[in-house]
Amino acid sequence: MSTATPIAPGGTAASLPPDADVRRLLWLCRRGMKELDVLLGRYAAVGLPHAPPAERASFARLLALPDPLLAAYLLASDAPADPALAHVVGRIRALCRSAA
Repeated sequence: MSTATPIAPGGTAASLPPDADVRRLLWLCRRGMKELDVLLGRYAAVGLPHAPPAERASFARLLALPDPLLAAYLLASDAPADPALAHVVGRIRALCRSAA
C-alpha cells in the first residue's frame, strides 16, 4: 500500500494545499522575532495558498529583506517604495487586523 501523494495529469500533486511553494515560504517566515514570525506565518498559512503567482513572488522578495526593515514595514507605519511589496505588506496588515 503506497502512502505517496497521488499525481494528477501533468505531473502535479492532486492534493494542492499546502503546495511545496507555500511550505517553503512558510519555513522562511521563521525569523526569530516572535512578532514577525506570527505576522508572516499567519499570512503564509491563510493568504498565500490563494495568492496569485505574482503575489507569491513579491512575498518571497519581502522575506529576503532584513528583519529590522520587515519590522518597520509590518509593525510600524513605514511602507516599501516598491508597489508590489507595498501591496503584500498591506495584505499582511489587513489579514492581521481582521484576525484581531
